[in-house]
Parts: sequence; structure tokens; C-alpha cells
Amino acid sequence: MVEGGEDWTRSWASLGLAFRGAFHPGPEDGAPVFADGAPMRTIVLLGWTGGDQWPLFAVSPEAGDGLPDPLNRWSKRLIDGTAIELGAAALYPFGGPPWLDFQSWALKAEPVHRSPLGLLIHPEWGLWHSYRGALGFRQRLELPARISEPHPCDHCVGRPCLSACPVSAFAEGRPYDYLACRGHLEGAGEDCRSHACAARRACPVAADKHYSEPQATFHIRALLGSRLG
Repeated sequence: MVEGGEDWTRSWASLGLAFRGAFHPGPEDGAPVFADGAPMRTIVLLGWTGGDQWPLFAVSPEAGDGLPDPLNRWSKRLIDGTAIELGAAALYPFGGPPWLDFQSWALKAEPVHRSPLGLLIHPEWGLWHSYRGALGFRQRLELPARISEPHPCDHCVGRPCLSACPVSAFAEGRPYDYLACRGHLEGAGEDCRSHACAARRACPVAADKHYSEPQATFHIRALLGSRLG
């Protein structure tokens, strides 16, 4: 764990964020620099795991004020505040361009792998997790050795995630068909709108961690409100 990591983890959990690993960035990672030009020597990822954090967000001011992007605004409020406390820089997977490569960062920070859907799959949380932001530090903090886990998809029989989508938005070796997915969600896709993406639900890894109906509905509404680009 990073220095003071146990205290940090408890503090973040009380806010509604989970520690999602950390790494020392290299030139290939595209980490921004501080305003004075100093490099970031450690990046700590923060996010959500299953439905653990949903209850705290659901009662937040952002969730109930009716304004756009409530989850992004909630994440920014919490992580900006934490960054100020710790003398770090707040980093986000939204708000670009430029866009920060959180997926590549996550592959260095914790034992996740790319799934056939393009989403990162975690050995404990399956496809039911996300990254809400990160903290960049000037210091090279001491980190534990990265735990390696086998790719859970390598031994998955039939890869049901690829065949479960009603409009075949996912296929091996082909980019995610956003337009087909969105068209289905805006039309006959009540099952996906209410219970989360059928392709994600078909994955047998961490099937017990899938989102509740309120959380699933929230994320689908956010997707429908997003723009392709």
C-alpha cells in the first residue's frame, strides 16, 4: 500500500470512492506535468467497485439537483478536495480533450485485463467497476508489488458476452458499434435500460456484483445523454 495507504483507503471509502491501485508513470503513459513543470512520479487511481459506492452518490446534492453530468461533478468535487488536502493534482477520464488514457493506467495499477467487449475486466469485480479519477503526486511513493492474475476470459467457454447483445454491437476484432447500441436502447431495449447491458450481464465473472436497477438505469441514461465522439 502507498504511504499512509490504509488511512487513505478508509477515508476515500467514507466519501464513496475505492482505491483502484497505483503506479509510477513513465514517458509512454502521457501523464501531465504540474503547473511548474514538475513531473508526476506516482499516480493513484480512484473509482467504483460494483454497487458499493452507489448509495453515497445517490443521496448527494449532485444526484438530486437535476443538472447535467451529476456523477462527473460529484467525482470532481470529492477528488479535487482530496487533491488539495494531499498536495496532489486531480486527474479525470472526462473533461477532455486532451483525454487521459485511464485504461492503460489501470493495466499498470491493478490486475485487470482487456475483455472481448473492450471493457477492462477485474478478477473480483468482473465488468462491474469504473475509474472516477486519479491523484498525481510529485513524490515517488512506495508501492506494493503489482499482483498478477490470469486473464479470466482465456478460459471462458463460448464467450457469451459477444453473443448476448440483441443488436450484435460487440464482435471479436471489431470496434464497439455505438450507434447500434444506442438505437436499441432508445427503442426496444427496455431490458438493457432497466437491468444494465445484456452483454455485460452475460459475463460469468463476478456475476453477483452487477449493478442494481437504479444504478443500471442511471448509467444507461448517462450513455444516452452522451455524444458520439
